[in-house]
Amino acid sequence: MAINDIHTPVLLERCIELLAPALQKPGAVLVDATLGMGGHAEALLQRFPGLILVGLDRDLDALAIAEERLKPFRGRVHLVHTVYDGILDALEGLGIDEVDGILFDLGVSSLQIDRVERGFSYSKDAPLDMRMDSTSDLTAQRIIAEYSEAELRRIFQEYGEEKLSARYAKAIVDAREKTPFERSGQLVDVITAVTPVAVQRMGHPAKRVFQALRIEVNQELAVLERAIPAALEAVTVGGRIVVMAYQSLEDRIVKKVFAKASSSSAPAGLPVELPEHKPVFTLLIRGSEQATDEEKALNPRATSVRLRAAERLRRVE
Repeated sequence: MAINDIHTPVLLERCIELLAPALQKPGAVLVDATLGMGGHAEALLQRFPGLILVGLDRDLDALAIAEERLKPFRGRVHLVHTVYDGILDALEGLGIDEVDGILFDLGVSSLQIDRVERGFSYSKDAPLDMRMDSTSDLTAQRIIAEYSEAELRRIFQEYGEEKLSARYAKAIVDAREKTPFERSGQLVDVITAVTPVAVQRMGHPAKRVFQALRIEVNQELAVLERAIPAALEAVTVGGRIVVMAYQSLEDRIVKKVFAKASSSSAPAGLPVELPEHKPVFTLLIRGSEQATDEEKALNPRATSVRLRAAERLRRVE
């Protein structure tokens, strides 16, 4: 099966439209901070023949697939194995000071969901892994085995926004005393057993717990809190950044950083805004954009997306 048959990039044309004004010049540099299988990267390299692409990803499997996919553009592509909060170090290693565009497509990738053995899906039994980077140490199995009831409750509450977090944490701790958790199916069974039938009718009871575990395993929110400010720092004047988030916790972080970067720093009541207080970025979208109904029908992964974009107006002296 071809990659294009299993991977449809989310909001591809809209991303290209937003980034295009910054990528027209020969030698423009774009960072795809979440390269994945290279769908967005391939389209952008095709659309802009002078574009140089820096692709970052923590997933070695994804990098291997993207490398093969992007072979026709060899010489214009630099791939780096790193988590996206390492963007400035990655650019420094390539001798790049500023970039013209940055794209983030956050969350779990199609590759990670589709490969059952990675353990990201609550609908398929697999080892409790959930690592985006297979070289890292922390797994979902280790969290389930070692975290206290209070720690499990906290991550289910904070990262899954799960109302039954206390109930689930207790059930897991009770169950692991009898049998160690090794597979996702065991965890789903324990969660389902203590979930009221009325709640089960509203959606899969394990969905939020699996989200919370994935975020904890990969430290996704902490990484994002570092990555977005670092990315803004790398953008040149006239350069643009586009971010797609798929759940409210991610989007909240992006919204907060963008709001600060696009606001005046002048003290309240100052009669005249001095140049040094003017906003550094301007927002290209009022609030966030969602996918159209047509795109959601064609690409279910787009259902929950929230897209935000900004352009750098000036450098801070």
